[in-house]
Amino acid sequence: MPDLSFEQELRAEGFTRIAGIDEAGRGPLAGPVSAAAVILPEEFEHAVLTDSKKLTEKRREALYEELATHPDIVWASHHVPVDAIDDLNILQATYLGMRESFGKLSPAAEIALIDGKPVTGFPAPHRAVIKGDSLSLSIAAASIIAKVERDRMMLAYDEEFPGYGFAKHKGYGTKAHRQAISELGPCPIHRRSFAPIAQMVGFTRAQGA
Repeated sequence: MPDLSFEQELRAEGFTRIAGIDEAGRGPLAGPVSAAAVILPEEFEHAVLTDSKKLTEKRREALYEELATHPDIVWASHHVPVDAIDDLNILQATYLGMRESFGKLSPAAEIALIDGKPVTGFPAPHRAVIKGDSLSLSIAAASIIAKVERDRMMLAYDEEFPGYGFAKHKGYGTKAHRQAISELGPCPIHRRSFAPIAQMVGFTRAQGA
């Protein structure tokens, strides 16, 4: 289970406001990529908080409400839309979401713990933690917020664009989703830069993008 070991190491270096950052939705064929940044209280503990991918949807929803309404937790999120994903590429769009969510924190964080690899152009000191959502409570909290907010958006898109099954697969490239794209064609929230959609619409990224 994740704990505050990484956060405590940074506190020993003199940092006091430490944000955990994670994203959701890098892999899907449709919908935004979502990022969140969370500053937990220094003595925060939790018996079940962990990587959002290891939890049921019901548990994630309950944790989201708990985190989002906690009076001592500071958090922010940012959702990068499909057109920006296609313009930038998914990696740069993910970095954008992480930078923006960090920048929305109030009061601001001094340093970030980021799940995965270092983020190009990040506006503050940061430490990358491989599998951080399973190791750091701050990153795990960010993974919950990013995932739940994105899933809620995909539920709304399911009503706006029926027939694709967004409520079930949340935009990931399941067999049923690919079949729906083949039969219906892509809708406005499909990522034109992602195969197989790029092949269908003849997408080519502008030179230099």
